[in-house]
Parts: sequence; structure tokens; C-alpha cells
Amino acid sequence: MANESGKKVVILGGGISGLAAGVYALLAGYEAEIYEKNAIPGGECIGWNRKGYHIDNCIHWLTGTKKGTSLYDVWKKVGALSDDTEYAKIDSFFSSEYEGKTATLWNDLEKTQRELIEISPEDKDEIEKFIKHVEYSKQCLFPAEKPMDMMGVMDYIKMSVSMKDMPKVMKEYGKISLEEYGKRFKSPLLQRLMTDYLPKEYTAYSFLVSYATMADGNGMIPMGASLQLSLRMEKKFKELGGKIFYNKPANAINLDGKVANSVSFADGSSVSADYIIPTVDTHVLFNKLIPSSYMPKELADAYKDENAYPTTSGFQVAYAVDVNFDLGETTFAEIEPLKIGERVFNRMYVKAYGYDDVFVKDGKMVIQTCISQTDVDYKFWKNLSKEEYDRVKQELTDEVTKRIEASYPELAGEMELLDTWTPLTYERYCGAYHGGYMSFVTTPGAKQIRLKGKLDGIDNIYLAGQWTNSPGGLPVAVASGKFAIQRILKEEKRSIKI
Repeated sequence: MANESGKKVVILGGGISGLAAGVYALLAGYEAEIYEKNAIPGGECIGWNRKGYHIDNCIHWLTGTKKGTSLYDVWKKVGALSDDTEYAKIDSFFSSEYEGKTATLWNDLEKTQRELIEISPEDKDEIEKFIKHVEYSKQCLFPAEKPMDMMGVMDYIKMSVSMKDMPKVMKEYGKISLEEYGKRFKSPLLQRLMTDYLPKEYTAYSFLVSYATMADGNGMIPMGASLQLSLRMEKKFKELGGKIFYNKPANAINLDGKVANSVSFADGSSVSADYIIPTVDTHVLFNKLIPSSYMPKELADAYKDENAYPTTSGFQVAYAVDVNFDLGETTFAEIEPLKIGERVFNRMYVKAYGYDDVFVKDGKMVIQTCISQTDVDYKFWKNLSKEEYDRVKQELTDEVTKRIEASYPELAGEMELLDTWTPLTYERYCGAYHGGYMSFVTTPGAKQIRLKGKLDGIDNIYLAGQWTNSPGGLPVAVASGKFAIQRILKEEKRSIKI
């Protein structure tokens, strides 16, 4: 696309937010260049191959797959989705097992309610309340038309009408953690069902909204894996005339007074720009690329308070198993206690990827497990020497294997180990703060991080990326790329409709 504006936008980071910013910059008539530290696009929305099998790193469900929503329009505009996109035929969110019984959160809410009451009649009232509020939570759609700071009175009226029942959800579940919420149920199985999927520190409403997204058909899984979604966005960016440079980690954004005039790279090169959009982890941005004095106070406060603003990562293991292993989609089970650093875990899940041929080879499919990690776990891994790290990772992998075999005896001796990764993998590959694959967890009592997208004291840096709005994730990432360009357009007194 022609450079109608005569101005160049330089984007640091070729993840989802960077690719989105690049596409929207080109659509708005700017020249756009993306500089990515790694050899492929996608950031954390990628996968990789081991022993001929594909391992998916990202999409458990993609918010914004429902046609007619503003987020779907963004995914479509950047080339990630199309009206012809095929989705995995998965009819449940996940299942939890305990003492020989299984409870499932089906996409069909009536089926879920019926089965949960059958499991625990004594929890009937709480179950019905849960289902009713999940139905309300379907109204909680990510607003992707424009940044909230650009919304007018009519926008807020429209949003409040479309989300008229969400205040009921927030009143009931907005100020309690999942750990507290689980205790409302008498059934030990249902207690675990409500606390298995997300870290226990999360506010309870986050869980209801996540389930509602799946139940509403707005959180499906595109066939072809996470990396392919990122590659589709890269293709759209290039088709519009954008340039993307790989293996180009940035060293510094160079300031001249209130203007960022260029970016220097690790290979000694530099590039000038009219506008710079860093989509990198904000900890990298403010501790390496520009002085930390420019960090917004709300972000600085969050970094200082790990209890109120924890991060989420994982210790993960992938295997190849026979496709005849019938696990369903994602199932949590009780395990013999597993100690990682200072914490002990007694639940873990196995996710079976047989729903997509990209994860199947020679009659075998990929399965993965993830043991949730947070700041204290990151520090445990970080303090290990290289030799200790390799040893501990191998020992824990062996222990995870034993526990999967104990839960599923039919897999004993049949699992082929493909790969193991830790919070340090995310730090190394993406510069992720404490290995976080999402932004700060939304906990009760903590303010939601929502950066305004433009830094005080610098005229031409516009922020994008999942760390600009907690709890992050793909919806925040893709929308923030669009929002950064809209903020530039507003600064130039142009229409923000792209």
C-alpha cells in the first residue's frame, strides 16, 4: 500500500500486537516496518517441532471468533481469521476428576447444570447461580472498536446497554478469588472444578467470563495451530507492503528531547522513524530501551507488589501418545504431591491435541501438561546454575511422567517425551517478565492495569502489547496494535476509523 502520509512507523516486536499495528499502520497510509528479535513472527503465539511433531504454545481458546463482534472484525482485518476459517470440534471447556468421578464444563450450559446437579444435589442452588451468571457473562465482550480513552458518552451508553447484566456478575464474583469461590461448594469435586483452570489468585469473575466465552461460541480454536495464525497475519502485513526484519533485537530507543528519533539494534545498525510503537514486554521497554523514569506510575506500582499483581507462567511437558488414548480435550486430575522449588502441587492437567491433524503423526498425537508457575517459582528457576537447571528440569519431567502414568495406566511405557520448557524459556525467547505468558493476574482488590498508550514526556512513542492492559492475552494484544495506530491518527487530527 502506498505511503500516503509520507511518514514511517517503526514497530518493535513481531508478535500479535506488532503484526496488528503493522497491518493497521499500512491501512492508515503509513509506511511500516517491524523489527523482531527472533527468526519467526508471533511472539508467544507460536509453536515448534520436535521429533516430527508440532507443539502448540498458545491458543487454548481464541476470544473473538464469533462473527458480529468488534474483536472478530479486528482478527479478520489483520488476516488471522476469515469467514471460512475452520475451528476445532470441541464441545467442552475442560473436565476435572476426583476420587473416580468426573465433572465437565460443557459448552452447552443446560447440560452442564444438569450433570453438576446430578453429581452434587446439595450444591443445586450454587450450581444454578453459577450457570445463570455464566449466561450473563456472555455479554462481556472485549471492546475493540476504539480505545476506551477515546470513547464518548454514546459509546459508554451503548456498552452499558449491551452489558446490562454484567454488574450482577461483578457484584457476586468481582471481589473474591477463585480459591474463596471454590469453598462455596460442598462437593470436593466441584470445589476442584471451580479452581482447576485458572490460578487460584484470579478473581472469580474472570473464570466465569472465560467459560462464557467458550459457551457462547466466541472462544473457539482455529484449526492449524497458533503459529499458523501468526503466519497468516505476517502474510497480510507483507501483502499490504510492509517490511519485517528478523533476528533484529533492539538495544535502545534514542531520544532527542521529547522526540524518539531512532532505534538502535544489537547488530550496530539503526533506523529512524516518525512514530515508534514498542510492543515488547514493558519490563524490557523501561529497563533497557528507554529510561525507567518514563514508566507510568500504575505499572511501576504493579511491579513492586507481587502479591497483588502476580504473573502466570508454567512448567510444561509435551509427549506423543497413541491416538486411541481417549482423554477428551483437557482433563485435570489429582496427583501425588509434586514439589517445585518452595511450592507443592497436587493437581495437574493433560490436554490432548488429537482434534487437529497438525498434531498427529504416524498414529500418534501430542499431549501436553502445564503446572502453573508464578513469581516465586520463576525465582526458583532463575537462581539455579545451568547444571542445576538441566538436572532439576529432567528430574521434574520424570516425576510428571510418573504421575501421568499413574492417572492413566494405559499410557505406562507408551509416552514418547517431546519437550520440556519452563518460565525461563519465555524469558529467553520473548523477554517475558518473570516468564509470564500473560500480563499481571487480575486479583481481588488490585486495580486493573490499563495504560493510556502514550508516554508522558515523549511525543511519538505509542505503546502496544498485552502488558498495556491486564490480564493481557491475545485479545488485548491484537486490539492494542490497532489502538496504537488510532492514537496516532487522533494526534494528526485524522479519522480513527480504519
